[in-house]
Amino acid sequence: MSHHNQRHMHLGAFLFQVGHHVAAWRYPETDAHGILTHTFYENFAQLAERGKFDMIFLADTLAVVDRGQTGIKHTVSVRPEPLTLLAYLSGVTKHIGLAATVSTTYNEPYNLAREFSTLDHLSGGRAAWNVVTSGRDEEAHNFSLAAHPGHEERYERAREFVDIANALWDSWEDDAIIGDKQSEQFADPDKVHELHHRGQAFSVRGPLNLPRSPQGRPVIIQAGASETGRRLAAETAEVVFTAWQTLEEAQRFYREVKSLAVANGRPPEDIKIMPGIYAVIGTTEEEARAKEAALQDQVLPAVGLSMLSASLNVDLTGYPLDGPLPDLPELASINGGKSRFQLVSEMAKREGLTIRQLIYRVTGARGHRTIAGTPSQIADQLEEWFTQGACDGFNIMPPTLPGGLEEFVEHVIPELQRRGLFRTAYTGTTLREHLGLVRPVSQFAKGTSTV
Repeated sequence: MSHHNQRHMHLGAFLFQVGHHVAAWRYPETDAHGILTHTFYENFAQLAERGKFDMIFLADTLAVVDRGQTGIKHTVSVRPEPLTLLAYLSGVTKHIGLAATVSTTYNEPYNLAREFSTLDHLSGGRAAWNVVTSGRDEEAHNFSLAAHPGHEERYERAREFVDIANALWDSWEDDAIIGDKQSEQFADPDKVHELHHRGQAFSVRGPLNLPRSPQGRPVIIQAGASETGRRLAAETAEVVFTAWQTLEEAQRFYREVKSLAVANGRPPEDIKIMPGIYAVIGTTEEEARAKEAALQDQVLPAVGLSMLSASLNVDLTGYPLDGPLPDLPELASINGGKSRFQLVSEMAKREGLTIRQLIYRVTGARGHRTIAGTPSQIADQLEEWFTQGACDGFNIMPPTLPGGLEEFVEHVIPELQRRGLFRTAYTGTTLREHLGLVRPVSQFAKGTSTV
């Protein structure tokens, strides 16, 4: 079969501690002490680049979460600051995109726009921002707030925040710098623009004190699947990270977000949808299942219970592990991760899972899809979702690191390449080029409609 002009999937390598499984740090091959050495992160980034991944992605949270007194004692609650880390990694990699989660709830647009613009300049156009609104009171308590702001309010602020960041990134037109020693003119003042933004949450004059960066603007990623989250994504995001268990749910979400984007006057291919996949790889299916079980056996019930309680916002202590979930509150009353609550509660109903079985689903994949099998079985599943209108690619979540990513790069990537589903070489240098996204024109340039 000819692979000519075949659509390629986009892949993110999701960096999470020493692996996505909550007990990964107890796994014999992982180095829990190495979690803040530069070599650990360097190896991860270079490994992903060797696999021709579009990007590496770093999630973040602004607090130590110690639920049910298990967080500090039994889980890795260490989180490196993403922009500092990615700025370092930009110097030890050449092609791979560098994506960081930064909260709009506990930051200011001017600082954030500068930080991402600097990363985009230093990396030659590889920066991406995963826009989140944060979901926890623990975070609020680190930022002088008694409680976390409400869902709608957080999203309104996020919407305004992204608009300001885009305007700041656009505030210097592409050709604003002249640098003419003879005429003594460094920059053209007519091409450097003040914003005079006054909104609900912010008032920002601008311009940014940095010229336009290689990608024009960093790539915008969004991961909320609630109604409000979907609307924000359809209006502003270029990549959407999401979590689905079944092909049907993923297809429905894919259609909905693409059509919302179109309703916002955007072509559907301007938004790439990448579900998270927790892949456990074995030379045989039995080996993969055994590996999955070995990790699950490392999970302390108390840790599993507090993780499940957290994703459902319900305290499950005292309920029998081998019994069903108790009756849950209504979705409307949840002021945290609405989409995760829905995903986990629907999974329990659909599959009739006990609390113990449900714990297994959140301690590894945290609600994302788990695939355990041989490299070709994993490629089959990825191919099915990719060709059946469920996604544009995947965010890969290795159970343990670096081992789980190494197996994926060495065994699954070649299988995808053989099928013509994934690139064999980088053809561009910026993340926008990897993703097939256009470089936006500055909203201040003559002849463009202003936002």
